[in-house]
Amino acid sequence: MTATDAPPDPNPAADAHAFQADVAKLLHLMVHSVYSDRTVFIRELISNAADACEKLRYEALERPELIADGAPFLITISLDKDAGVLCVSDNGVGMSRNDLVEALGTIANSGTRAFLEQIKRPPSSEGESEPGVQPIGADLIGQFGIGFYSAFMVADRVDVETRRAGQDEAWLWSSQGRGEYTIAPLALEDAPPRGAQVKLHLNEASKEFLEPWRIESIVRDHSGAVATPIELRESPTAAPRVIADGAALWTKSKSEISPEQYAEFYRGLAGQFDEPALTIHWRAEGRHEYTVLAFVPGSRPLDLFDPERKGRTKLYVRRVLITRDCAVLPGWLRFVRLVVDSADMPLNVSRETIQESAMFAAIKRAIGNRLLQEFVKTADSDSATWSKIWSNFGPVLKEGLYEDPEHRDQLFKLARFATSKSPEGERSLSDYVADLRPNQTAIYYLAGDDAKRLAASPQIEGYRARGIEVLLLPDPVDAFWTSTAVGYEGKPFKSVTQGAADIKSVPLLEGETEVPAEPTPDVATLLAFFKQTLESAVEDVRASDRLASSPACIVAPEKGPDRRLERMLAAHGRLGAEASKPVLEINPAHPLIAALSKRFEEGSERAFVEDAAWLIYDEARLMDGDSLSDSAAFAARLARVLEKAAG
Repeated sequence: MTATDAPPDPNPAADAHAFQADVAKLLHLMVHSVYSDRTVFIRELISNAADACEKLRYEALERPELIADGAPFLITISLDKDAGVLCVSDNGVGMSRNDLVEALGTIANSGTRAFLEQIKRPPSSEGESEPGVQPIGADLIGQFGIGFYSAFMVADRVDVETRRAGQDEAWLWSSQGRGEYTIAPLALEDAPPRGAQVKLHLNEASKEFLEPWRIESIVRDHSGAVATPIELRESPTAAPRVIADGAALWTKSKSEISPEQYAEFYRGLAGQFDEPALTIHWRAEGRHEYTVLAFVPGSRPLDLFDPERKGRTKLYVRRVLITRDCAVLPGWLRFVRLVVDSADMPLNVSRETIQESAMFAAIKRAIGNRLLQEFVKTADSDSATWSKIWSNFGPVLKEGLYEDPEHRDQLFKLARFATSKSPEGERSLSDYVADLRPNQTAIYYLAGDDAKRLAASPQIEGYRARGIEVLLLPDPVDAFWTSTAVGYEGKPFKSVTQGAADIKSVPLLEGETEVPAEPTPDVATLLAFFKQTLESAVEDVRASDRLASSPACIVAPEKGPDRRLERMLAAHGRLGAEASKPVLEINPAHPLIAALSKRFEEGSERAFVEDAAWLIYDEARLMDGDSLSDSAAFAARLARVLEKAAG
């Protein structure tokens, strides 16, 4: 059976609706794309069913009549080879008509557009797909909360038969994934007592999913740790059998859990298909009793820097899910995937009240502290693992250096940096301090937006000549934490692009040449002319002791903000008053400067030297990561200088 000869709509008189625009695009991709892993639809439907059971468990705390039948929560996968139908059913909370419209007709997830943008890539050269459509991996589907629609990867039609717990109405939602869906009343005798039945009319290419061994293998691999039992009914007449016991993984002893079981649970919790980089599992006893199972992902989630992204912590109270997006961790630990199960918190209050309680605040602090302790332990004992974690999440952890001074000392122990001596990015601050040069009194850094450009910056030439290591900081947050951190082990942080270099007391490395402390009279005259020429653009022009091979660089004034911070503040309109003018520093020993000073002294090349002054300034700005303020003037000056040189 193909999409063109799909089974007819079971209720042609049903009320028809058009999908939300983003859903329609998504369904188009689901139907026409080539998929790298179609088995994801089973994991996603099971995850939705488990959520429905957990939601009803919570609602029944205030309305116990919702589960008065006493039936245990259960997920059932039923196979019907003759009809070509796979059904995933649950006895959870179910859906009303409005629930169906909101949950299956629209996507309220801000990540949806990000998902659609992510897959706008060149088409795959393998398999058949519509031109311009990229194969969609299971990792993408899981991360953006759009798992239900993955059913259309394998089905020509999807029917959802559902009844909201406590209601006397049932509904049938149906769609062939072609831009619209229908909702019709469903007779109660044809509906589940409560919960939902998702029936997939499988296409010809997907009949493999009617094989019991195939389903059992997928469930054990990807959903074995779901906290709701799962049964498999191999045919309409067969008795169901349990294929997953529904025991909450975090309640088990660590010795009872294999690495594979931890990885399975992590994938379901995080919506990712990689391996966790770090697993942390503990039970706290004492004043407050709770269990925590935490994972550091093996790769960056795609929404890591989404400003609307919520926390990914599931909060349980005695195995009752209170909320799946609990704000347990500070923003700078948002990459950690977490389950917290409390034995002390009350169940008879709202989830908002729980999260505002003093008990919850104490648990939050304790969890954050424990995670940092585990991170420090890993960084000390397993440098390879920590290096991978820092590579993925270092920019996020560094947010804590700015936002959370209380934990700054611990975060300094975790931080790893690229430096002028170690561009691969694995230097700790303790390594840096251990290698301080004689008379070095500060920890020097250079902030920017690209580590390779920073490594080639003229501002660090003089430091390199003296063997002084410079931290290369390419992340936006670096400009902020360095401005508020006092220092490390008594050594203050100092930007190499702010104020005077003050490094003359540090001895040069063998073979390096000292730059003259004072410029010669003719160079001093040239610098005075440069200052006069550039007075509208710079605060000062002075001889530099931070340059070695470049003719010039620009730095911030002693009392102004760091160059990187000033650019960021200006870009966001946060400078307030007019931006400070930079200082142009000149290398008095550079051959270009010597040649220009000679021409200027001769008196006949004033216009030429004036053009050269502006070109040197513009070059210094470009090397600093700035753009030209007047590209036309730059081009005209460059043409005149080249013409003069050619003549």
